[in-house]
Amino acid sequence: MTVVLFLVALVAGFAQFGAISSLNDVAKHFGHLSSTRSLRSVVGLSGSMLGLGLAALRVASLASLPLAALADRWGRTKILRRTIALGLLATAAAALSPGYWVFVLCFAFARPLLSAATTLVQVITVELASTKRRINRLVIMAAGAGIGAGSSAILHSLIRGPDSFRWLFASALLPVFVIVPLLRVIPEPLRRSSDTPLARLGAVPRQLRGRLTIVATVAFAVGMITGPANGFTFVYGEGVLKMSPREVATIVTLSAFTGLVGLLASQRLSRSVGRRWTVALGVLFTAVTATYAYSGGRTSFIIGYMVGICAGGLLSPALTAISTEIFTHSVRATAAGWIVVFGVAGAVFGLVVFGWVGDAVHTSSQSALRLPAIVTFLPFLPALLLLRYVPESSQMALT
Repeated sequence: MTVVLFLVALVAGFAQFGAISSLNDVAKHFGHLSSTRSLRSVVGLSGSMLGLGLAALRVASLASLPLAALADRWGRTKILRRTIALGLLATAAAALSPGYWVFVLCFAFARPLLSAATTLVQVITVELASTKRRINRLVIMAAGAGIGAGSSAILHSLIRGPDSFRWLFASALLPVFVIVPLLRVIPEPLRRSSDTPLARLGAVPRQLRGRLTIVATVAFAVGMITGPANGFTFVYGEGVLKMSPREVATIVTLSAFTGLVGLLASQRLSRSVGRRWTVALGVLFTAVTATYAYSGGRTSFIIGYMVGICAGGLLSPALTAISTEIFTHSVRATAAGWIVVFGVAGAVFGLVVFGWVGDAVHTSSQSALRLPAIVTFLPFLPALLLLRYVPESSQMALT
């Protein structure tokens, strides 16, 4: 059961990260180089267009809320099977894109399906695990998503040529025939007898809205950082710093070890100091390393990226745990969907601001994205203070 959920997390991570790992190739294929001293002069598309395209993908993720909420009504496993299958098919369809905005459209359709599938993997993992093992299983799922994203970057570096990104997207078709049939072995988590169906799709009881608002606000701050930090990684590394795809893929591969360190640290800290402190440390760590990665030069990029993956490993399982454990069974998937929505909103806002400031700088130097990073990654960090108002869930029994 755990192995199957791990594989779902892996292929969902692979499919979602394909748009990012191939973005530099997509920009060059569909864009036009210019003589201006801007991002467009080195990658083919302006920072605003790249930011809007990535933001559109994030906006589309808002549809993951009703999909996740349906799992509270129709069952977790039924919705999981359908969302992962359709998400992979839509990703594969992006291989036929005749232009940049069709590429964006295909991924915009796939993104909410894959986001909902990832959310349901986390919810099912929490509900089928004992209190003692919940964080262990969430670490495994986070590792699966990370391995999937890394595999996308590695495969992107191996498939070269003018249409290399098309082969990368088309490869998402293969898991449909392997992973989806395996999902039938996953049992449906039992509904507690005290649970009652919600009157409206997406509704959360009044007594839980305060908790939801706090965690959602923190998710917004995380999205502000991780949206642009991850979205512009390959554009900055390959387009601005002129690193080869294989060099970037090597960095991604090596960062798997730092990511593992972060996951193990999250597992230990989530038990010893609690979920809330682990989330706070993870967000701070992520903001600092992401800012450093875009501060200018290959050394800063490599160190910032690799240590940033460690920070992401520290943050991800703890945030997932606190986002699911503090809600009841009848609204757990719905609440997780709302948290995804706020994370998406933060990422959209961050991408737009990051791209706009990047264009305003009007330079193609290695430090071109330093100011956008500072302006985007740091202002919302005070939102972490809100975590003191949610209960610590490390020893909380699920209801």
